Amino acid sequence: MTKSIRLGTAIAVAGLLATATACTGQSSSSPGFAGRHLSAERGAHGAGNGAEVDGERAFTLLASGEILPHSPIIDRAAEDAGGRGYDFRPMLKGAAPAVSGADLAICHMAAPYGQKGGPYTGSPSFKSPPELATALRATGFDSCSTASDHSLDDGAAGIGRTLDALDEAGIAHAGTARSAAEASRPTLLRAGKGENAAKVAHLAYAYGTNGIPLPPAQPWAVDLIDKDRIIADARAARGAGADVVVVSLHQGTEWQDAPDDAQIALGRELTASRTGERPDIDLIIGTHPHVPQAYEKVNGTWIVYGTGNQIAGPMVNREGVQDPRAGESSMGRFTFAPPARPGERWAVRKAEFLPQWFDTRAGRIVVLGPDGTAGGSDSRPPGIHDRIARAVLSRGAAQDGLVEGK
Repeated sequence: MTKSIRLGTAIAVAGLLATATACTGQSSSSPGFAGRHLSAERGAHGAGNGAEVDGERAFTLLASGEILPHSPIIDRAAEDAGGRGYDFRPMLKGAAPAVSGADLAICHMAAPYGQKGGPYTGSPSFKSPPELATALRATGFDSCSTASDHSLDDGAAGIGRTLDALDEAGIAHAGTARSAAEASRPTLLRAGKGENAAKVAHLAYAYGTNGIPLPPAQPWAVDLIDKDRIIADARAARGAGADVVVVSLHQGTEWQDAPDDAQIALGRELTASRTGERPDIDLIIGTHPHVPQAYEKVNGTWIVYGTGNQIAGPMVNREGVQDPRAGESSMGRFTFAPPARPGERWAVRKAEFLPQWFDTRAGRIVVLGPDGTAGGSDSRPPGIHDRIARAVLSRGAAQDGLVEGK
């Protein structure tokens, strides 16, 4: 299916090809906010962050954590809809200013969508309400990675429903596909407008599908992590005109604060890959561990090893204990500026992280200030902000210029 052209700062051109434990979970009002207003005019979505750095073509890219709707999340969305389906917008409302304020915003849709009207399920085999796509769009997301260990929870049909719903909502996607042709094309996004727009490729891959085999007739349905394949796809995206190549990776050891050896090794290999003097990949965003992990600049390229969960229900860790870290995450925000000469690299002029907490009892996202509060007001359980910041900064990112965003 061909994606429709977006009227705002992001235009989706097409979708691309694509040892851990499975994710576990325990099991009435209008949102009262406006998401991204699509406009042809630059600056409608907070593009000033980029413009302050290096002229008109600079742009900000924000990436958030996993959207993993366990059964309590689905039930909460039903309550928020007041008996009229499912409304996820109130859950996402806290993140909307940061998401809609970026020129491009990327989510990770970790679960496939079920049929309209249900039934819907949480862990261990996810089928989420397709209304979630509408809420992601209203919040301001432009593209979502869809390659995860749960991509095949409802088979190829679930992938098809997920991508159909994202298309209908006007959200681009990368990592799963409905056809070989769709799998062979890169997802290209635009930041800006006209000839001055930056072209951003979004690629996504997962470590596996929880033992569910790829459909024999559809081996391209989910993009799986393979170093050589990722590099080849990145180079193909660059050949298709991408100024910036962003790779989403669903991998890592669940509940481990530090990135594992496989994450670190793959990050080093991918960031070392170059065509001439130009790196093939400009940014790596990781998901899957369910807890915030470090940011690190490797070979001159930023890696977010693990964002954590943006939305998830109560979860049990590997020791069988309900783990509050399942509600902790960070959003990464990177300002890219154009090169002085054509053909050189777009550089990250500013790298930021925004600590975030999902209150499972209220069913709401809270973006935390440095004092551990929501914008300096609501008090939250102590220690959350500092725990997230420690994980994010644990591999020396502050020395390379990473700062906490506002």
